[in-house]
Amino acid sequence: MKLLGIGSRINHATHGKGVVTNVTSQHYWVTFIETGLETIDLDSDFEIIEAADGDVDAVSFSEVESSLVKILKQWSDVSEIVPIADKYKGGKLILEPADASMKPYELPIDKFFNKIIMVRDRLRVMEQRINASDLDEQGKIDLQQYITRIYGSLTSFNILFKSKAHNFIGQRSK
Repeated sequence: MKLLGIGSRINHATHGKGVVTNVTSQHYWVTFIETGLETIDLDSDFEIIEAADGDVDAVSFSEVESSLVKILKQWSDVSEIVPIADKYKGGKLILEPADASMKPYELPIDKFFNKIIMVRDRLRVMEQRINASDLDEQGKIDLQQYITRIYGSLTSFNILFKSKAHNFIGQRSK
């Protein structure tokens, strides 16, 4: 299918006559005489009155950027910077044994938090690899359920995240 260029004139069954004013990877933006600006799918049914020549950049910069970010997240071991909640910055995690004669174990909370982030990132990579694997659909579903339960087990650590957008989310009740 050859894309129409900006300035092409069309006749659409629902909207009438119009001019293509923008083209994206999935839609034409058409200004119609009767209905104004509308977006229609590239494969919509319409009559071409006059096709305008010219190269069409069918992918916007934001679409390229979001695609690249998605690919990098999916296939890279590079993890995003996830900030710890302000109240825990510089704090420490203390594990105190029941036996008072034993020394407590102290760990900077930032180091503990980074380990939690690494677990989360590795779970995400595992999830992507499962989805891309040759397993049958039921096998994929079974493994996804295990991963969802693991995320649910990790929700206790959500208090450490500065932003709720980074929280672990387990299975939601329906």
